[in-house]
Amino acid sequence: MAQSALLVVDVQNDFCPGGALAVPDGDAVVPVLNDYIARFSSRGLPVLASRDWHPPETSHFKSGGGPWPPHCVRDTPGAAFHPDLALPASAAVVTKGTSPTDDGYSAFEATDEEGRPVGDRLRDSGVRTLYVGGLATEYCVRASVLDALRQGLDAVLLLDAVRGIDVKQGDVARAIDEMIRAGARTATLATIDQELGGTKS
Repeated sequence: MAQSALLVVDVQNDFCPGGALAVPDGDAVVPVLNDYIARFSSRGLPVLASRDWHPPETSHFKSGGGPWPPHCVRDTPGAAFHPDLALPASAAVVTKGTSPTDDGYSAFEATDEEGRPVGDRLRDSGVRTLYVGGLATEYCVRASVLDALRQGLDAVLLLDAVRGIDVKQGDVARAIDEMIRAGARTATLATIDQELGGTKS
């Protein structure tokens, strides 16, 4: 049973430069996450990738009274994962934001291909520590990390594999501080092998 898993949050075209809701420098997480993905995969550890999969009309969008322009509308190119993201065939794609009233910030609102909630999937796999990277730091990454902690997991924020929007200057720093104060740990590529060392098969 896997003790650790990697969660890649919303590395989709619409959140990368040129997308409908681009995170500045958002695509910079891709090569870093690919390195993490390779390290987890080589150890036989689960890799999950969350995605927004919004309907065309939703209360999440400005047109429906929400804060955001349309983005990651299901089955559109903007909702696809970044083409350079090297997800293995074994990766579990988990989908969120699918209903007209679902914001879908946290990956723990997502379900897998079989309709199983993320939290249940992780528990069924014996995961106790969840490493989290992706987009955007102060929104979906933050919500996912805080929910992981609420579900009793050891949550680890991958500091070199996240980027934020910083709508208000300092939002990203405040979000990181909030996650750490809530109990999250942090890691980087420089420390990940030491973290995972005992689990290599």
